[in-house]
Parts: sequence; C-alpha cells; structure tokens
Amino acid sequence: MYKGLIERYKDYLKDIYCQNIITLNEGNTPFIKSNGLKDIIGNCNLYFKYEGLNPTGSFKDRGMTAAITKAVADGSKNVICASTGNTSASAAAYSARAGIRCIVLIPEGKVAMGKLSQAIVYGADIVQVKGNFDQALNLVKEAAKRLPVTIVNSINPYRLEGQKTAAFEICDDLGKAPDYQFMPVGNAGNISAYWKGYKEYKANIVIDNLPKMMGVQAAGAAPIVEGRIIENPETIATAIRIGNPASWDKANTALQESQGTIDKVTDDEIMEAYRLLSSREGIFAEPASCASLAGLIKYAKNHDLSGKTVVCILTGNGLKDPDTAMKRNIILKNISADINDLMDVLS
Repeated sequence: MYKGLIERYKDYLKDIYCQNIITLNEGNTPFIKSNGLKDIIGNCNLYFKYEGLNPTGSFKDRGMTAAITKAVADGSKNVICASTGNTSASAAAYSARAGIRCIVLIPEGKVAMGKLSQAIVYGADIVQVKGNFDQALNLVKEAAKRLPVTIVNSINPYRLEGQKTAAFEICDDLGKAPDYQFMPVGNAGNISAYWKGYKEYKANIVIDNLPKMMGVQAAGAAPIVEGRIIENPETIATAIRIGNPASWDKANTALQESQGTIDKVTDDEIMEAYRLLSSREGIFAEPASCASLAGLIKYAKNHDLSGKTVVCILTGNGLKDPDTAMKRNIILKNISADINDLMDVLS
C-alpha cells in the first residue's frame, strides 16, 4: 500500500522521516505522454507531470507533508502562511490532519474561489490583507518574530525537501531525467526544489543526466525575467501573481547551473495553452499550470526539439479556478425534452 512520499523517499528525507508522518498519501501523480500537440511543438517526446491530482489539487501538498510533519515533530501547535490560494488550501488540510492551528493570510479579492473554499472548509483562520501576496508574506515574517508560529511558506526549507520528490518520480517513470523541463515560476521555490531533486538523483547515480530547467513567468508578474521587483503584479494566472519571489536567488542558481532559461508569456498565450491542454489532451489544469506549456510553445517556435524528452509541470487542478473556465465564449444549446429537438441540434 502506498503511504505517501515521505515513506517512499525516506532515504532522501532523513531529516523529516519519523514515526508520526502527517500525510494524505500525496505524490505518485500521473505522468502523461502528450499525443495531441506535435503540429505545434514539433517531434519531441512531451510528457505532462500532472500535480493537480495531489490531495488538495496542487503540488503544494508535497512540501506541506514535509513542513507539517517537521513542525509537529518539533512541537509546534500553530502554523502560518501567506498564499495566492494553493498554499492556504494545502496548509489548512495538513494542519487539520495534524490537529494543529493554521493561520493563512491572503490578498483580498485576489484568490480563486475554489482555493479559498478549501481553506475555509479545512478550518483555517483566514485573514484577508488589503495588499498583494508579497505584502502578506512580509506580515507573516513579522508575525513569526512575535508569536509561537511556524512559517510553512517555501522559505521553510522542509517545503522544498518535500517538493524535490516530484523530480524523483519523473526520473523513476522515464528511467532518466528529461532533456528539458518547463514549469511556471511564482515564488520560485518549486523550480529550486526540482533542481535539487535531480542533482541528488545524479549524485546517487540513479540518473546520469540533468535537464535544462526552463522557467516561465506571466508577463504581468515577471520579476526574475525583468530583473526587478514588480510592485503590483497582475495576471490571470493567480497562482504565480507574485512580484518579489522568496526563492529568487535559488531559482537563479537552478537556471544557471542547468544552463536553462526563464521567459515570460502573456495572459493570452497562457489561455491558448489552457485551451489546447484541455481540448487536445483532455487535461484540466489551472491557468498558472498552463504557463509551462505556453512557455514550451513559445520556445519551440525558434528551437528544434526533435527527439528531445520534454516535461511540462502542471502544478494545479483546473477545478481550483472554475470561474476562468466559465469566462470562455461557451454556447449552451437549450432544447425541450423532445427527441426531435435533440436531433435538430445534433444534425
């Protein structure tokens, strides 16, 4: 029986592994081969790592099982985080599992309802901040100096330890590391975590190659690409609407060491990738996830990836943000309960 990623990869998580693991059996997520995009991206071997099927619907669960397990082991009774949505949902769920208090700070009016509803139902104490994510995170840091609380944002090193396991799973499925990995970049902890995982597997001779890490930011929230803090980030991809990433330096290290790049894509490009992913591949991912595919499509226009193994990380489930799906130009056909009316519509 699968018991979660800490148990599975305990040899790589020795500082976290203990008798009382706080788990919801996260990890072990689908690794899906693409079969509908060759006319757009060329003849590469493309796979999607679909993190949207983690317990709370995003990759955050990988880091949260580690952070909450360690917090409980260290005697913490209270955890706190700032969030654009997914972190709050995950922190609230794992705190409920552990029986400890969870406090989440969210930017007022900037969190998708699917994510906010999760934090509510899991019983978190939710505080709305009149400001953006970066301001909320600054408040979290200040609160932690004054109160007995453990921060579970990605500045918590155990978060990245848990998240690195996704790289292990990709290598276990492929039998090697990919040549390229495209992924959305918001607070920049995840790209750092994947790179750490790949390097650890190579150091232990599980793999003999390393991927180029290809980061993708939204054009309205691209501080790393532009080399400056974005005071008021704006993008439809709410999960990466961050103007001052906490793991900026770590992300730069991953990009430099892997000889990868980071680029930005527009909201229109993100939404086109959102449409393609769902209509051609049958995968429903939230907009921020689709930045990875948008970045690949942009890159493939000027680079030949024939024969290369490419992985796009899909960080969250589309059900997190149903409002975005419903804003598309959808025509619903109404008929009476009559077979002839149905035949008219279908013909």
